[in-house]
Amino acid sequence: IESAFFFLFPENNNIICDDLKEGEKRHVPNPVCKFEDAFQYYPDVMANIRKVGFENPTPIQSQAWPIILQGIDLIGIAQTGTGKTLAYLMPGFIHLDSQPIPRDQRGGPGMLVLAPTRELALQVEAECSKYTYKGIKSICIYGGGDRKGQINMVTKGVDIVIATPGRLNDLQMNNFINLKSITYLVLDEADRMLDMGFEPQIMKILLDVRPDRQTVMTSATWPDGVRRLAKSYLKDPMIVYVGTLDLAAVNTIEQKVVIIPEEEKRAFTRYFIDTLKPKDKVIIFVGKKLTADDLSSDFSLQGIPVQSLHGNREQCDREQALDDFKKGKILIATDLASRGLDVQDITHVFNFDFPRNIEEYVHRVGRTGRAGETLSIKDTIMILKYV
Repeated sequence: IESAFFFLFPENNNIICDDLKEGEKRHVPNPVCKFEDAFQYYPDVMANIRKVGFENPTPIQSQAWPIILQGIDLIGIAQTGTGKTLAYLMPGFIHLDSQPIPRDQRGGPGMLVLAPTRELALQVEAECSKYTYKGIKSICIYGGGDRKGQINMVTKGVDIVIATPGRLNDLQMNNFINLKSITYLVLDEADRMLDMGFEPQIMKILLDVRPDRQTVMTSATWPDGVRRLAKSYLKDPMIVYVGTLDLAAVNTIEQKVVIIPEEEKRAFTRYFIDTLKPKDKVIIFVGKKLTADDLSSDFSLQGIPVQSLHGNREQCDREQALDDFKKGKILIATDLASRGLDVQDITHVFNFDFPRNIEEYVHRVGRTGRAGETLSIKDTIMILKYV
């Protein structure tokens, strides 16, 4: 992609933009360097920002906000942990409040956020609640949750729906939710949704959403499947990417590779755990659910505080595992935790098993170095079998 605009952010993050509209190119809006540049006419938004204590926009936010606020479709490509959620949420609040039809007369939600995992969906819902704006109501819809309770809430009337594709498709097909009122659509972590096989459900959902909507797509990578989805469902978008479109791990992380025989992996993992400092926070990634449970049980019997996280666990157990992890336990997880897990002080990622592909490795690594953090310890250890 040839850049129509290039801007070197003070933190040395390259923000590169392009207009993907065919024919004559539009002017790419200048990036904002401070929050007032984007939201000076929206005092409620500014009040929320001041309450949280943010000092400056992240690179993706600085360029995404002026584009979205002009009503233009956007593709945002940036490493995990760079503030993509607020990049689309803040303009989404303003979009909802600015529509000619009042929110209580729309007959359904005005904003839809599709997310690949229930953990990410719940985190987006938490951000919505944290940055409440003019009484806007949101709901999180996901498989494994209380279906009846979700139906009751959505039928009472909400402004924002954050959902995983499977459960939303279920409610949509059974006429519990009207998507024809959606004017602001977000496809969050689009690459992960395609990796998880959600494309058929996404297609069904998007056919019901208004064609004149504004659409924002976020992703950490830019594979062919995401490009195809963007071409089909975004109208004349602009693209913003931070750094490079080449697949690369977060550059603030030290990466180590250890080559040992298969039978020594557990002993080495135990040695690694024993070398941790009290404030270290660790995710150990494994390839199979059974391995996660097996390792977790083994270490628990040895008196090591661990939790496991994978797709076969009940929702309440998954939430408890994340809560225990935030409080200091070691988390042993499948790639379910490689996306949408936003814990700010993770110091180490330990790859017990090699990931399926380079994309998953990048996302595993991205659990550290969140939101531009520059902690002195940023360790990613990859165990490879000795041949």
